[in-house]
Amino acid sequence: MTTTTDLVSYEDALASYDPVMGLEVHVELGTHTKMFCGCSTALGAEPNSQTCPTCLGLPGSLPVVNATGVESAIRIGLALNCEIAEWCRFARKNYFYPDMPKNFQTSQYDEPIAFNGYLDVQLEDGETFRVEIERAHMEEDTGKSTHVGGATGRIHGAQHSLLDYNRAGIPLIEIVTKPIVGAGERAPEVAKAYVRELRELIRALGVSEARMEMGQMRCDVNLSLMPKGSDKFGTRSETKNVNSLRSVERAARFEIMRHAAVLSSGGTIIQETRHFHEDTGSTTSGRVKEEAEDYRYFPEPDLVPVAPSREWVEELRTALPELPLVRRNRLLGEWGISATDMQAILNAGALDPIVATIEAGADAASARKWWMGELARSANESGKALDELAITPEQVARVTKLVASGDLNDKLARQVIEGVLAGEGTPDEVVEKRGLKVVSDEGALTTAVEEAIAGNPAIADKIRSGKVAAAGALVGAVMKATRGQADAARVKELILEKLGVSEG
Repeated sequence: MTTTTDLVSYEDALASYDPVMGLEVHVELGTHTKMFCGCSTALGAEPNSQTCPTCLGLPGSLPVVNATGVESAIRIGLALNCEIAEWCRFARKNYFYPDMPKNFQTSQYDEPIAFNGYLDVQLEDGETFRVEIERAHMEEDTGKSTHVGGATGRIHGAQHSLLDYNRAGIPLIEIVTKPIVGAGERAPEVAKAYVRELRELIRALGVSEARMEMGQMRCDVNLSLMPKGSDKFGTRSETKNVNSLRSVERAARFEIMRHAAVLSSGGTIIQETRHFHEDTGSTTSGRVKEEAEDYRYFPEPDLVPVAPSREWVEELRTALPELPLVRRNRLLGEWGISATDMQAILNAGALDPIVATIEAGADAASARKWWMGELARSANESGKALDELAITPEQVARVTKLVASGDLNDKLARQVIEGVLAGEGTPDEVVEKRGLKVVSDEGALTTAVEEAIAGNPAIADKIRSGKVAAAGALVGAVMKATRGQADAARVKELILEKLGVSEG
């Protein structure tokens, strides 16, 4: 037996083995109260201030199921093309860990609320890959441990640990895939695409913000290898709580290379949990993984079964919003863009802002231009997501209208956006404060053009002799004189008129 961390190349690994993945995604629901009690789920409260006897597991306390949590679970199941159980129960998953105040987690075991579904995901080249869903079940989150002292922030080497039970009992939906086979070398890409598509679906349903960086959605990456030509799955590892799309892909890729190195050297894969390290893209051993029987599941005696009526399920089905893949395919046609363009928009997190900007009155091309250009640059420089910028889609739409009306050119529009982002007010207020409107007064433009011609006689002579391209230098002089606030096209027209030259 070996726990070597040596790696083989990705290409060599795929030459000898086929990867098998299983992805378990936990989604924190955006309910106002916890899954089995009335405590608030609001973020940012003082540690242990949002607790009660029920979520702390004190003797004599009894849980009550959050109806919105059940509804959210059904809606997620329907969106994942799952069957919805006519009758299901909660179970106790027994294990000791300090952030589990009851010493068991209220979850679902062999009777999930939703099962046997699928999600179609698009890869970057437009290919569609179907991921089969084993189940989606309801459970509660644990508390939060903070390990103080030591270099890693983990329990090993820490001087002491602090426990905050505010998160204990927050509703979770765990979505578990069936074994994902047949992806081959694209397995890490499939994992990333699946989690991204699932995140978009969850957001479209409005059941969670699914902010991975805030722990509202996290993925456990199960991976094993089987020799080429074999149909027997290998021993799996489970990389826990991966919290970004890029990290899901990197974790899967690293584990493929690590497993291949162990197996190729004659070693044995240990079934264990592993930690992913963002800085190196590597994983390290956590603890030996328990099997289901180790948790001693049994039906939760304090909760009645959940039996959603078929009428209610169908009502929820008919009320589902347009799902992300359908929406993207519709927008591809409406906007006249390529799948590659859409992928870039998705990667930038710009789809929703662009759609909202169009809904606020902008044309599609202008909305894409500003969100994927100036605003994406500002987001990158500030290290923020696009939807965290201090500008709204309505304000971006207003900027596009000012450009379309001729009140702003692109250069001035960039300054207006800069001002809005800096907190100087609305686009119109920034225009007013900074004096940024395009100079449209014909008298002022004519004067500026005449001064440019008089100050550059040699260039004026070139233009008179038929070298119209030389007009660019005079346009530049006028733009400089007007601080970029002239309409460049109109300036060129006036220059050619004054010099008696036609554009053709």
